[in-house]
Amino acid sequence: MRLIFAASIRACALASLGLGAITYASCASAACGDKAWSHPASWQDNQPDHQQRALFHRASDDEEEGRSIVGMWSFKMTAGGNPVDFGYQQWHSDKTELMNSGGRAPSTENFCMGVWKQTGASRYHLNHFALSYDGSGTLNAKVNIKEDVVVEPGGASYTGSFTLDVYDPNSNALLQHVAGEVVGHRIQAN
Repeated sequence: MRLIFAASIRACALASLGLGAITYASCASAACGDKAWSHPASWQDNQPDHQQRALFHRASDDEEEGRSIVGMWSFKMTAGGNPVDFGYQQWHSDKTELMNSGGRAPSTENFCMGVWKQTGASRYHLNHFALSYDGSGTLNAKVNIKEDVVVEPGGASYTGSFTLDVYDPNSNALLQHVAGEVVGHRIQAN
């Protein structure tokens, strides 16, 4: 009985210490020097709307209008009317992107990834990297694809331009440059 009682007291003490640590950590702030300069480490939405719009374009504004790039898309790239690539892209909220290239065989590497940033209202820039292999599995090229796209009103599609630069994997010499148009259509969950 005594052992059970002692174990219960230890468990309660540990729980109290844990809750105290969580409570203390939730109000912690980092500051150097005078405490009068310390403030919360997040942006506070206390400016009038007209002042905020003059300084910032909130990504959430695009989400409210259905014009966010985040989501899954079916895409098609063309240059001079000729197909360059097609497939699926996922643009993630953490500013990363993943592409499944339908124009490449899986054995030559058909998945690649990139990073993106918002450049304006419903405008996005993608910097995308891919590795290319021949049929035997030997790396034969490094590829950099850049896209500048605009999500159309309603958010169901995007259009824009792309460049595709192919580099020698050993010397980094530019082997090929292609410029063209890209079109994407949003894939819905329904």
